[in-house]
Amino acid sequence: MEAIYWLLICVLLIGIELATMGLTTIWFAAGAFAAFIAANLGANLFIQLLVLIVVSLILLYFTRPVAVKYLNSRTVKTNVESLIGKTAVVTEDIDNVENKGQASVNGQIWMARSADDQIRFTQGEQVEILEIKGVKLIVKKYIQEV
Repeated sequence: MEAIYWLLICVLLIGIELATMGLTTIWFAAGAFAAFIAANLGANLFIQLLVLIVVSLILLYFTRPVAVKYLNSRTVKTNVESLIGKTAVVTEDIDNVENKGQASVNGQIWMARSADDQIRFTQGEQVEILEIKGVKLIVKKYIQEV
């Protein structure tokens, strides 16, 4: 009867994984399947639990980084992440000392700050977006590639 419980747990965890696609429960589903096999081979409950834990952790440790890398390589950057590396136009002088500045990117106006406190940008200059902190673009001088 324990084997059936492990199989049900395995199916449930696979269902959760398919619903979330978060690479969180699939490793434990494999561990539950290994515990199912152990139960069918006559192992006691302690051994079944040990098999569940060991198999799950080994798979989590060794295969998750590879799976995440493979799946994340196909992920398209969206929203804010897609702005990094793009060019923006300064719409209000950027001066970190005076705590002011704005830039426009993709038709949207953002607060902007220079990556270097000593460098100021004037209205109309093009800047490159290095990162985004909260609602501020962190920018540097745009160098046009030839």
